[in-house]
Amino acid sequence: MKLRAYAKINLGLHVVGKRPDGYHNIETVFHQVDLFDEIEIVQSEEEIHFTSDAPELRSDSSNLCIRAVNLLRDITGVHTGVEITLKKRIPIGAGLGGGSTDSAAVLKGLSKMWALDVTDDELMTVSASLGSDVPYFMVGGTAYATGRGEILEPLDLAIPFWILLVTPALHVSTTWAYTSLKPAQTIQRENLPILLRTNINNAPILREKLRNEFEPVVFGNYPEVQQIKETLLNRGAELALMSGSGSSVFGFFGHESTVQKLAADLSPQYRVSLTEPLFKP
Repeated sequence: MKLRAYAKINLGLHVVGKRPDGYHNIETVFHQVDLFDEIEIVQSEEEIHFTSDAPELRSDSSNLCIRAVNLLRDITGVHTGVEITLKKRIPIGAGLGGGSTDSAAVLKGLSKMWALDVTDDELMTVSASLGSDVPYFMVGGTAYATGRGEILEPLDLAIPFWILLVTPALHVSTTWAYTSLKPAQTIQRENLPILLRTNINNAPILREKLRNEFEPVVFGNYPEVQQIKETLLNRGAELALMSGSGSSVFGFFGHESTVQKLAADLSPQYRVSLTEPLFKP
């Protein structure tokens, strides 16, 4: 079985406050982009084997794909083994949900391969135990997320722009980003679904009001990320914003020739990918 595990970007990201469990409540809109890892799952004996072309990924029980297999085996009693081969295309530690989308793909793929009698609600519950954004990757598309990111509301949003995604060769720790984030004083936050639905064709309004609250922290410590955002805006982006806690930055572009030229110019130095307007996997 061969699967595609798509990356996401955050169309705005608000950190609302810290929770008693140590996590943070957030508000964001997840949106799928045309960048994906390739996963092949082959049924084997009782063992679980994981291989990847990304040497930095561990292949022990801490690996999210292996954790996904073990969780399914625990709740269903299935003890069939699998061999998982991952072709890594989504940059690691870049705010794109690469590990989460891989584990979600494994959950969905194995539930079909093993013909499991598991409901969608049960799969969503299992996915949430793997990571806060894993439930989103079980459904994909565009969704307004609250809580830790696991409470989802589908959002019908067709983005009419080319999306250029740029990732520098640096890793921003999510734990560090949350720890370094200064508690916001009284702040007026936009309602993200309303802002996006009402103004998706009005880029100046989005550029003015759409915010990722991690940007000041990350830009202060990783000026290269800020430079990428400024480059996108200076080279014709209608909007540019960091995704997640970094280090990736995306830009909305109205003209294909502009974005193709910029992608070619940036590709020797950065990891770049393009998503066409109105993209759906």
